[in-house]
Amino acid sequence: MSVPNIPFRISLYTKKRIQRVHLNVVWTKEKPVRAESGHRPTLLFIKPQNPESSELFVSSSAEMGRAEKEQLNRTLSQHLNTIHEILEVLDQNPPSTVEKVSWEDVVQMGNQVSKQATIVGMIWSGERVEARVIEENMTAYFNMLQSFLLLSHGSMVGAGPTLSSCVHASVKQVVDSSFKLMKESVSLYGAVNKDWKSSIPQLAGAVWEACSALKKTPAANVTAIGRAVTQVAVTMKDVLREMKELKPATDPTDDEAEAEIEPHDDETSSDSDLGNDLSPEEMKVAELAIDAVSETLVVMKELIRTITGLLKRENPNDSSLVDSLEKLLKMCQGIGEQIDELGACLYPPQEVSTIKTIVEKMSSLADDMKAELQSLGGNLEAFIQACDCLKSSLRRLDSAVDCPTTVDLENRVQKIDLNN
Repeated sequence: MSVPNIPFRISLYTKKRIQRVHLNVVWTKEKPVRAESGHRPTLLFIKPQNPESSELFVSSSAEMGRAEKEQLNRTLSQHLNTIHEILEVLDQNPPSTVEKVSWEDVVQMGNQVSKQATIVGMIWSGERVEARVIEENMTAYFNMLQSFLLLSHGSMVGAGPTLSSCVHASVKQVVDSSFKLMKESVSLYGAVNKDWKSSIPQLAGAVWEACSALKKTPAANVTAIGRAVTQVAVTMKDVLREMKELKPATDPTDDEAEAEIEPHDDETSSDSDLGNDLSPEEMKVAELAIDAVSETLVVMKELIRTITGLLKRENPNDSSLVDSLEKLLKMCQGIGEQIDELGACLYPPQEVSTIKTIVEKMSSLADDMKAELQSLGGNLEAFIQACDCLKSSLRRLDSAVDCPTTVDLENRVQKIDLNN
C-alpha cells in the first residue's frame, strides 16, 4: 500500500505491543505532534488486519477513540465487579481467630485512597488525557481501594452489630464516592476541557471528605454503642422540648378580646392552637410526663457514663460484654420509642389507656436495664439511684391518669356520636 508523501502520524499495531512511529516528523509519547495535510490535521492509524500477515488497513482517529473508550469501560467494569465481590465478604464479620487490624491502619489506608483521588484531579487538570493514563490511574486507584476494604474487614474482628453498622456506613461512603469519581473519569475521555473542570474537582473532594470522616468512626464496640445511646438521648430531648410547649386552655373571654384586636386566619389559628388547650387535669398529666422524661434522661446520662467506663474491659475474643451492651442499647431504644408515643398521647384528648401502657413498659425496661448492668458488675450506685427516681416519677404519672376526672373526660370523648 502506497503512503502519500506528506507528514502524518501512524500507529503500527503488532501482536505483542503497540508501536507508534511517525513519518517525516519526530513523534514522542511525551509530546505528540499532530501532522497536517492541507488545511486540516490528518490523523491516520494503520493497523494489520491479520497479525500474522503484512496486510494493512487505515482507520480514522474517531474510530480509534471509540475503541479506546470501550476498552476503558471494560476495564472499569472489571474493577467494579471486583470491588462488589469484596463488599460481599465485608457483610460477614471475620472469625475471632483472625488477627484484628487496628482502625488506625484503616484510616492511614484511607489517606492513601484520598491521595489517589488527588492524582485523578491532577491528571485531568490539563487539556487532554490519554486513555493509557486513565487506565493506569484507574488500576492504581482500585488496587488501593481493595487494600482499604481488606483492612476494613480485618478491623471488624469481634465487632458487634452496632460497630459493624458504623464501619459499613463509613466504608460505603468511601466506595460510593470512589465509584462516582472513576465513572466520571472514564465518561469524560474525549470530552472538551470545560466538561471536567467542574465535575472532577467536586467528585475528588467527595472522596477526600469520605476518607477524612474515617477518623470519626468508632474503633471499638463500647464507643459505638455509647454513641448510639447518646443519639437516643438526643431524640428524647427533642420530645421533651415539644412537651414543654404544651399549654393550658385560656379563658374564652380573653380569646374573644384578642380576636377583636388582631384578626387572624382560621387555618393558621387551628395549627398554632394545637397543644394550647389542655384542661387542668390534662396539664397535670403533661407536667408529670415531663418529669418522667427528664428522669429518663438522667438514666441515659448515667448509662453512658457506665458504658464508657467499660472500654478497657473490651476483648475481641470475648463477646459476652458486647452482647450485654447490645441488649442495653435495644432497651434504651425501646424506652425512646415509648417516649415518642407518650409525647403524642399528651395532646387533647389524652389517650389514657395508651399512657398507662407506656408507663408500664418504661418501668419494665428500666428494671431490665438495671438487671443487665448488675450482671456486668462495677460501681452502679448512681445508675441505680437514677432508675429509682425514674420509677417513682412513672408511678406518679400512672396515678394521675387514674384520676376520676381524667378518666371521665376520656369516657365522654369516646361516647361522642360522630354522626351528629
